[in-house]
Amino acid sequence: MKKIHLLIIKTFIRPFIATFFVVMFILLMFFLFKYVDDLIGKGFEWYTILELMYYQSMVQISMALPLSVLLSSIMTFGTLGENYELVAIKSAGISLQKAMQPLVVLILCLTVSSFVFSNYILPKANLKFYSLMYDVRNKKLAFLIKPGVFNNSIPDYSIRVDSKDEDGKMFGIMIYDHKGTNGIPKVIMAKEGEMKKSEDGKFLIFNLKNGVTYEEQSSSSGVYNPRQILSRSRFKETEPKFSMESFDMQKTDQGAFGNSTVMLNLKGIVRKRDSLSKQMDTLYRNTGRSLGNNFKQNNIAIGYSKLKVAPKKIDDNILKSIPNGSRLSSIQSASNTITVITQSLANSVPRDEDLKGEIIFTSVEYQRKFTLAASCVLLFFIGAPLGAIIRKGGMGLPVVIAISFFLVYHIVTTVAEKSAREGSINPVFGMWIAFIILTPLAVFLTYKATADSALFDINQYKQFFVKLFKLKQR
Repeated sequence: MKKIHLLIIKTFIRPFIATFFVVMFILLMFFLFKYVDDLIGKGFEWYTILELMYYQSMVQISMALPLSVLLSSIMTFGTLGENYELVAIKSAGISLQKAMQPLVVLILCLTVSSFVFSNYILPKANLKFYSLMYDVRNKKLAFLIKPGVFNNSIPDYSIRVDSKDEDGKMFGIMIYDHKGTNGIPKVIMAKEGEMKKSEDGKFLIFNLKNGVTYEEQSSSSGVYNPRQILSRSRFKETEPKFSMESFDMQKTDQGAFGNSTVMLNLKGIVRKRDSLSKQMDTLYRNTGRSLGNNFKQNNIAIGYSKLKVAPKKIDDNILKSIPNGSRLSSIQSASNTITVITQSLANSVPRDEDLKGEIIFTSVEYQRKFTLAASCVLLFFIGAPLGAIIRKGGMGLPVVIAISFFLVYHIVTTVAEKSAREGSINPVFGMWIAFIILTPLAVFLTYKATADSALFDINQYKQFFVKLFKLKQR
């Protein structure tokens, strides 16, 4: 490999790694802002949040990778052009295409890696993320006791405190124990106390001081007795225990999410689409058979009679062909038939729409596996010529141009994907429309960069309009 190729690769890798991690950091911050209500105040361990962010970072690679390729390619060739290194490369007899060859090979390797990632790793990351996020959203609120408010986080207990200090000590404690009392609560009142966990973390221990316990015995007959016994006992210090099982985050079986389309690879998506198509065929067959039975003539004499009767022509007014005595019964029979058909369609149409939507979604996710890889190649052939044309490096103009082109690509892809999922356009065309639109632009920019065109030179446009203005004056 030539030294010039190593120089270009090193110039590309540094901004690529930097921009990739910057973009990932920004996307993770957006994720935290979006789900902050689900994460704060629920007593999660730090590693649970880190695990959630790790899986989310795997999901966000599909957006961070193309943007990093576009941005780093613009910065690389913009820096080379700004430092007149591209001029030196061309003066040595190396064209822009040959200078781009090592990066093309690198991008192709990155493209293959991104396809393998989206087909094998991303489905598993989606499965882990959505199952863990489901557990997070369904976890009970953390045991935060607020003064003056009854807290019912622990099953069968209601706890209230008058005040708390900064050290965690509580004053004016009242505990209602509804566990195994047949509706008659056991009341514990204490002047002060503090809360701590047991060594194994399975129990919550209240260290109560200077209090009293009230307990009313229930009637054995189940009938209220005004003379039943009320016991009262005082204590200087006691430590009731409460089970912490209700606060543990239960792990959901990941198999419950495994059939979701976003958690399948290409083979799984194909199998699911075939299964959905079979279900739709079965639905059409059963619906057609059910509706066809309403129009068939039921007559046990059919096939046994040798009489041949000419078919009777029916005019536009069908009632005229029906005898007067049978018209009312015919109308009622037709009305009943229409009612049965309407009810049958009302049951089958929603299921048909759901199946169509799922089949379209499988086609969208199938194409997404390839569009992630193709977007890296497309955005590279947009970014590299742009950098060679604008000849500006750093984080200024290249960042603005890169974000502008990426927004165009992302908006077109999002709108087309939404239209495809709604059934307005073909799913294959919808997922590739951004690639189809921007490919001519990539070819045009590559041609202009190869021809050393001053596409963004303002002076060229000024001279053009000056000449045009002079021609008009003549």
